[in-house]
Amino acid sequence: MSSPSGGGYRAAVAADDQEMPTRTAGTRPIPGPRRRRAHRLVPWPAVAAPGLPAAVPLGSAGPTGSTGSTGSTGSTRAPVLPWLLRLARPPRSVALSSVTATAVLTLAGCGVLILHLVRRQTGTTGLLVGLGLAMVPLPFVLGGLAWLNQTARVPLRHTVFCLGWGAFAATTAAILANGWTSTYLTAHQGSLGEMLGADIVTPVIEESAKGAALLVLLLPLGQRIRCHGHRTDRPCAAVLRRLPGTHRPHPRAYARRLAALHARHGLGLRPYLRPLPYLRPYPPTPAHPRARSRPRTLAAGVVLGGITACGFAFTENALYLGRAFTDDQQQRLDSIGLGESPSLRDFDSTVQTFVLRGLLSPFAHPLFTALTGLGLAVTLTTGRRWLARLAAPGGLLLAMALHGTWNAAADLGTHGFLLVYAVLMVPCFAALVCFAAWARTRTARRATRRARP
Repeated sequence: MSSPSGGGYRAAVAADDQEMPTRTAGTRPIPGPRRRRAHRLVPWPAVAAPGLPAAVPLGSAGPTGSTGSTGSTGSTRAPVLPWLLRLARPPRSVALSSVTATAVLTLAGCGVLILHLVRRQTGTTGLLVGLGLAMVPLPFVLGGLAWLNQTARVPLRHTVFCLGWGAFAATTAAILANGWTSTYLTAHQGSLGEMLGADIVTPVIEESAKGAALLVLLLPLGQRIRCHGHRTDRPCAAVLRRLPGTHRPHPRAYARRLAALHARHGLGLRPYLRPLPYLRPYPPTPAHPRARSRPRTLAAGVVLGGITACGFAFTENALYLGRAFTDDQQQRLDSIGLGESPSLRDFDSTVQTFVLRGLLSPFAHPLFTALTGLGLAVTLTTGRRWLARLAAPGGLLLAMALHGTWNAAADLGTHGFLLVYAVLMVPCFAALVCFAAWARTRTARRATRRARP
């Protein structure tokens, strides 16, 4: 397929311009059918599929010696239009768009369902009060995770997905599963079943629901399907190619290198997962022949787990605070009626719940799920086989154990709860802060070392 000559190209443009009506002063043109201009029919650049004739670029001499856009023969080339560069790029994958739409619709459906479930337990007024109070600690937690994300550099779409998963999907699954298991255990075991459900079953369900967000991100969904000419009759390789000089490596190139690395170390699971750039290990070197975890990788695991748990904690706080407000309001109406104006003493349960969940432990859920993300990040990046097999399940089990201990501390009274809080939660939170500071410092030091000539 050869491009039209320069004279024909100009004649077509001039003919099209003459057909367009001219506008005079004080008149208004009548809208009519739009015509396709001849100058938009620009041929493809000189890139063709194997077995097809190459296209002649604009301004070059054709097979018959036709002149270019400058009207003379030679190597003078016409400027390539900017929109032609966009047309030459491969179209966006339909599978990726369908996966994104499916995820958005699923999270929206879970959001409507969880809103209905919370409103049924708290009422409309309790739901609004709970949402307002649950918003208070949210900026501080998200601000701390955003500060750590400067090291991890997790894309915004992944953080938004994790936040939505924790706030909608994970809470929906946790409320339904906790309700069924609590009813079953209470009916068969009585008070013992209620205690087992709160201290053992609930942490297992909630941490599994929150950790599923990280696995969904790693699933190889929406990968671009290649077009093979020998399987179909239509040649589509030319459409998927880029212009010369704008070629980029295939997005699965890193996956092939990762598969070879894991095959060398005997780790058969990771080649089948989605290769994410922020979950990439240090490449082996002569000094370190095995792959190693980077500070950015570890920080990315903490960020993903923490943001998922932040969304979960927001919905859970709205539920508990709204329920406490509804109970206090009903108790006040039963005791004093509507004769006196309400005071802060009439809502003691709401104040205690807000102090406990919003002020003392806003980082509790992010701390639990950060261990799951940290273990998964180590599994995906380490070169040691035993560590890769134990890190992810070990992090999940540690998160469940810490969550169960936190739930059991609520049954120990005020002094027992404060003791567990001071002995266990404060050191764990301090260790997380130290890890975040170490990751930021290590990454900044490495960036400074690379910037030096």
